Amino acid sequence: MVDLDWKAKMITPKSPKLSDKSRYPVPPSARVGDYLPASTAATLAYEQYVRLPELSKLWSGRDFPDWKSGSLIRPALQGLEITFRFVSLVLSDTRPYANQHEWKRRLEALALHQIELIGTICEEESSDVETRGDMPIADLSNTNGVLARDRSMSQVWNAPNGTSVVNRTSEASLLPRLASWHKSEDIAAKIAFAIECQMQRSPFTLGIGEPNLSGKPNLEYDLICRPADLHALKKCPSDLKNLENQTLFTTYQILECWVYAARKVLDRVEERIEKREYEKSAKDCWLLERIWKLLVEIEDLHLLMDPDDFLRLKNQLAIKASESGSASFCFRSKALLDLTGSSKDLRHKVPQVLGVEVDPTGGPRVQEAAMNLFHRRSDFSKLHLLQAFQAIEGAVKRFFFGYRELVVISMGSLEAKESINGTAYAEPSDQLSQIFLEPPYFPSLDAAKTFLGEYWQYQQLAGLNGNGSRDRSRN
Repeated sequence: MVDLDWKAKMITPKSPKLSDKSRYPVPPSARVGDYLPASTAATLAYEQYVRLPELSKLWSGRDFPDWKSGSLIRPALQGLEITFRFVSLVLSDTRPYANQHEWKRRLEALALHQIELIGTICEEESSDVETRGDMPIADLSNTNGVLARDRSMSQVWNAPNGTSVVNRTSEASLLPRLASWHKSEDIAAKIAFAIECQMQRSPFTLGIGEPNLSGKPNLEYDLICRPADLHALKKCPSDLKNLENQTLFTTYQILECWVYAARKVLDRVEERIEKREYEKSAKDCWLLERIWKLLVEIEDLHLLMDPDDFLRLKNQLAIKASESGSASFCFRSKALLDLTGSSKDLRHKVPQVLGVEVDPTGGPRVQEAAMNLFHRRSDFSKLHLLQAFQAIEGAVKRFFFGYRELVVISMGSLEAKESINGTAYAEPSDQLSQIFLEPPYFPSLDAAKTFLGEYWQYQQLAGLNGNGSRDRSRN
């Protein structure tokens, strides 16, 4: 049995203090979760700009009430479908100075990243016995090769073994149309084969143009995603004579789709922790961390917007990185704020996962339980879940730090509130700096790893001293 009561035996004179204080100059008002939202008028203007009320109705559709995960898969598919529209928008841009080559590369990577996440969601969905039977799926094997003419187009693929596979393809999705346009046929083909690859572990496929050589059942894509209704929202309410307006508008529609999907993943994490399904919760947490990384990728599309057109649009829309120095533009999204706060609130689940109660006197009860779990690895599922918690923390902080740097690049360093010497200073009004410089969200886990590292350092030094004394005794 390994002795973990080593704090009194440490060679170092002082153990690291367990403190919530950061090494960085964070003001007292910068507490976790205490963010100042944008004004009501600014938030309302943002929601009307991205047509959020109409999008929300599509996300919360009740077409399949018995399908529990529909509220997660639907916005993910809609974010992907809007990306197809984004490809069409970029390749139709007539401005000679637009960087179409890099736009095409970025949007292709964005689509592939979304397909990877959708493949993971569908794989987990199909393995869940509770929801597997409620998914809206069209089984082509029961049609004897005859497809209904409504909501589908037929494709016939010749499989390597010489047999023919009749495939069903969405009529409303833009991907088949991109495949027939000479400017986008290469990117559409790459997306289609990416769907084929990423859906390999799922017993069904999406049915929007991928080969489907294995003849899998198809998800009812048109009924779930509702591309026709989705693309009816492509017109921006602010009809400005600026081509970057549509670019900005489309970018934030994709962002809001995935923020909503992330919120549903987080709800499922909390539900599964209550049921003590820790391994499933860990998988969802790792999925949430990957969605936060996708949000960074979506925001980075701002880097390709033409500086002059974008800054003109910024003034046309009265966009400022901060509102009277109180709220960055990203804080106009209430859904993003809610997702951020809820991601941090996972810290309240740590005692429950470890099976201990928080010591009301402030003792290290939770920290010691975490140390025992990390060292003895008594429950792999709990260990994986706690690792995923801290991965989410890193992803959240990277998102807001990346957003702050994005503001610097897109709008100038003055908008990011840098000090005279060029070092970011976390004033009470500079919430982006506050988020990045906040103390650890999971102080008990942080302290447990600190002491565990000291423990192994102590063991190594003790071993070296023991070898030295044995050598001297031989002489």
